Amino acid sequence: MGTCREPEPSQIFVPGPIIVGAGPSGLAVAACLSNQGVPSVILERTDCLASLWQKRTYDRLKLHLPKHFCELPLMPFPKNFPKYPSKQQFISYVESYAARFNIKPVFNQTVEKAEFDDVSGLWNVKTQDVVYTSTWLVVATGENAEPVFPNIPGLKKFTGPIVHTSAYKSGLVFANRKVLVVGCGNSGMEVSLDLCRYNALPHMVVRNSVHVLPRDFLGLSTFGIAMTLLKWFPLKLVDNILLLLANSTLGNTDHLGLRRPKTGPIELKNVTGKTPVLDVGAISLIRSGQIRVTQAVKEITRNGAKFLNGQEIEFDSIILATGYKSNVPDWLKDNKFFTKEGMPKTPFPNGWKGEKGLYTVGFTRRGLSGTAYDAVKIAEDITDQWMKFNGPLSIRNICSSHIIHLHFNKS
Repeated sequence: MGTCREPEPSQIFVPGPIIVGAGPSGLAVAACLSNQGVPSVILERTDCLASLWQKRTYDRLKLHLPKHFCELPLMPFPKNFPKYPSKQQFISYVESYAARFNIKPVFNQTVEKAEFDDVSGLWNVKTQDVVYTSTWLVVATGENAEPVFPNIPGLKKFTGPIVHTSAYKSGLVFANRKVLVVGCGNSGMEVSLDLCRYNALPHMVVRNSVHVLPRDFLGLSTFGIAMTLLKWFPLKLVDNILLLLANSTLGNTDHLGLRRPKTGPIELKNVTGKTPVLDVGAISLIRSGQIRVTQAVKEITRNGAKFLNGQEIEFDSIILATGYKSNVPDWLKDNKFFTKEGMPKTPFPNGWKGEKGLYTVGFTRRGLSGTAYDAVKIAEDITDQWMKFNGPLSIRNICSSHIIHLHFNKS
């Protein structure tokens, strides 16, 4: 008797680049390419654009930086948007951006494997049902592709709800509860702030030192002040000025259990990628005792947590504000351009280009401004190669291909 074999997946040749990820990074590259008449295909594992924003963010989220620092290439935010757009406003901006450049990703396509074929000189990108092949591969899955779950002893013993911030929407479901918030970055601070609005009592775990800066100073963005000063002064001096501003507005955070690192905030960000916290109200609630700062957790128990100082507290719920990580090592095979953590080995500003037609966008640790920088560079580089390959052929003639018509973005 013969054996049943699963059919081979269909194969689609992509004349332009394959872009993995339909978040702001992937859309920015596609838009810049489209603006130059170069087609592309975006593969997106979910059913929507910017899925991190749409599916994995809390309701009260706003951009942490002023909107002009967060614009994607070729299209500013609407003038009527506030200085710090809300989650829904940012999503509407992304959707308008995709519509303007006629970007239509192929949704529900999870990339299982991508590898370079030395014989053909092409990238083969396999999803659950199709193999896409192209000269160029743009990795746009970003730094925040998967939530990080910490390995805390006893975590599985806890009998109450345990929620990562990727699944947290609002403090309403935690009203009047005592909540352990693990993590003191921007997410941990904002979730703790949100919990207080529903009369919950958050205890925020601070394991390491952290820089907390005011989001604004005298009506000006602290980030904007820093960027302006860096044009004229050395980095260490700018860091010292930022710390003076922080101490004058927020006071000495060491007394609150929030020890500052010895390295300045901008230098630390550049070296390690650790972003300073921009305060939007949490510090005042820490001072008033509405948000309580705790030491690192030694062990989770059935009903709460034991801390390194020997204290034990009961909690109703645990929220993990422990961040995200790259998933590139899970699917990009035999590639030496990325670290084992899934980040480009070459630092900004040159980390956007690898070898053999490989590109990366959204891994700069510099937010959306870094994304915009990478996207422009990638589009320029691919466009130069595209023009050499295709000569005087017009995009209209190229797009007569049935496959391109079905799957590709074009201007």
